[in-house]
Amino acid sequence: MPTPFNERQDILSWGRTTRSLQRIAQPAFRDELRPLLEDTLASSRLAIGLRRSYGDSCLNSAGALVDMSRLDRFLSLDVENGVLRAEAGVSLSDILRLAVPKGWFLPTTPGTRFVTLGGAIANDVHGKNHHRTGSFGRHVRAIGLLRSDLGRLTVTPESDPNLFNSTIGGLGLTGVIEWVELRLSKIGGSYLDVEIIPYDDLDAFWALAEESADRFEHTVAWIDSTARGPRLGRGIFSRANWIGDGAYDSHDDESWKRVPIEAPEFVLNRWTVGAFNELYYRVNLAARGASPRHYTKFFYPLDAVKDWNKLYGRRGLMQYQCVVPRETQREAIPALLDVVTRSGRASFLAVLKTFGDLVSPGLLSFPRPGATLALDFPFRGNETLATMAQLDSILMAAGGALYPAKDGRISRELFQRSFPRWEQLAKDPAINSDFWRRVAE
Repeated sequence: MPTPFNERQDILSWGRTTRSLQRIAQPAFRDELRPLLEDTLASSRLAIGLRRSYGDSCLNSAGALVDMSRLDRFLSLDVENGVLRAEAGVSLSDILRLAVPKGWFLPTTPGTRFVTLGGAIANDVHGKNHHRTGSFGRHVRAIGLLRSDLGRLTVTPESDPNLFNSTIGGLGLTGVIEWVELRLSKIGGSYLDVEIIPYDDLDAFWALAEESADRFEHTVAWIDSTARGPRLGRGIFSRANWIGDGAYDSHDDESWKRVPIEAPEFVLNRWTVGAFNELYYRVNLAARGASPRHYTKFFYPLDAVKDWNKLYGRRGLMQYQCVVPRETQREAIPALLDVVTRSGRASFLAVLKTFGDLVSPGLLSFPRPGATLALDFPFRGNETLATMAQLDSILMAAGGALYPAKDGRISRELFQRSFPRWEQLAKDPAINSDFWRRVAE
């Protein structure tokens, strides 16, 4: 009998740094999933979505992949109470097109809407409103999970707390997420009142973050990673609240802007990034103040350019997203930025924001009280890895953690220190990934 898995060389994560042969199946219905888990020709399986993870957590070179993106049906929507049930392959973009005209939004959202519902749970994504709502997993009511050893289960926080908590942020390792029931958030319109505040240094950032937490639902800062000395950490602080004007304008995903080819490596260097950062800062300096913006402009600016990751060239990009506890954030964040500026490996996608105190149920969830810094780097081999190793040393000394969804090279030691309960994960024996083999086996 022929295997349902096809060999592909073009299955890449968003970072595009790992290029290996992957075996993949693309089922369209849930009743096709159990045979895929039982296929004896694959040593292990891993369910994946739209592959927006940057590293190898969505790859399984030694086994096979189950692409869930065709399992994208809505199962129910309680419009009165904002409770949605949908298959795991539904994208956040699909959910918004359905929910926004009815006055509902995602409880929290990452920086792209091109993420599947299953992927959002597997990575317990977070957004600009973490200090108000916590991570995505806090709003999940039930999960339909298919395991190789236990069959089909409906998992809730009450029915099986350990399996539920393992699945939230569990990197898809606890089984195949078939469907999800999610609490949505009520909105009064599809526009936000967004205030743009340029600031001069990290002291100004900390003051703005503290001042804004009580008054604004959404806060985030872009950092100029080329700024040094007294300007270290300067950037653009954005804060926003929903406007209750009753204008429920949804979105479409059509865009004429696309990066058609992998850019030459010389396109992104310290001089071009420096010039971009200076221009971006000055443009926002002129645009400072408050104005209404559609949710797509505020939450998903990069989604307007398809395949923007190709700008980083053939060798791809690596993202370094860390979280530092409050007790050490004011020492560790400037130390991390100083390493970046001195290395000359500046990032034009550098984001700094603060996490609140709301704890995720997820065993391997990344968010925790403190500050999170995200930096994108063009991958330049050992030079990039050496810079990241310096960042690791500062992070470990500060008691911080790295985000597995963004990682492609975290050491076993740093992962296990970042997630000290990792051995409690209720892993499915038939599920595995390149990431897990690297950090836990």
